[in-house]
Amino acid sequence: MRHGEVHLGGSTIPGEYILPALISKFNKKYPYLSVNLKISDSDDIEKRVLAGQLELGVIGSKSTHPNILSQQLWEDELVLAVPVDHPFARRKSVYLKELKETPFIIREEGSGTLKILDGYLRDFGEDGTNAFQVSARFGSSTAVKEGIKSGLGLFILSARAIDTELKAGILKALKIKGLSMSRNFFLIRNKLRIASPSCQAMLNFLLTTTGE
Repeated sequence: MRHGEVHLGGSTIPGEYILPALISKFNKKYPYLSVNLKISDSDDIEKRVLAGQLELGVIGSKSTHPNILSQQLWEDELVLAVPVDHPFARRKSVYLKELKETPFIIREEGSGTLKILDGYLRDFGEDGTNAFQVSARFGSSTAVKEGIKSGLGLFILSARAIDTELKAGILKALKIKGLSMSRNFFLIRNKLRIASPSCQAMLNFLLTTTGE
């Protein structure tokens, strides 16, 4: 019999590609607790944590809200994903100026990946993601990947999100010359709310887990 429930939120990359396997490990350690996982973009997960709808969240950009306590979790690398039949696929890296002439698919506003990418581009002297020719905006990494496979455009996204496609030889991951992009995922909770025992168990588990 279950004796408790953890309400956990995950932005797209951790929610779809990291947390399900970790929840399985958590369940083996705490079989009396069930986990309710909500997947959305980073902004929405933060809003739900602030509203008390979620006890914990794992998002792809650091929160700046004064009532949010952020703790760093796992590192993630951002790469340029291209179909194997794309002219770039024969290369290991491309110049940013080449990408300005290439159709791009990007994530919706509120995406942690989009925020991180925009910041890197601005630090590089570009006008953020406005530097790209945007062919479409999609609400999930899965939709972005399908768009890339169909030839709609390219995108810079988490290497974790395309691991299956890389191993299957469907997509290739390239670097952008002079622009090394990595980020961390963050565990967030509302500092004004007292963590339940179930929440505390999940919090401790995530902080001591590698995310692999």
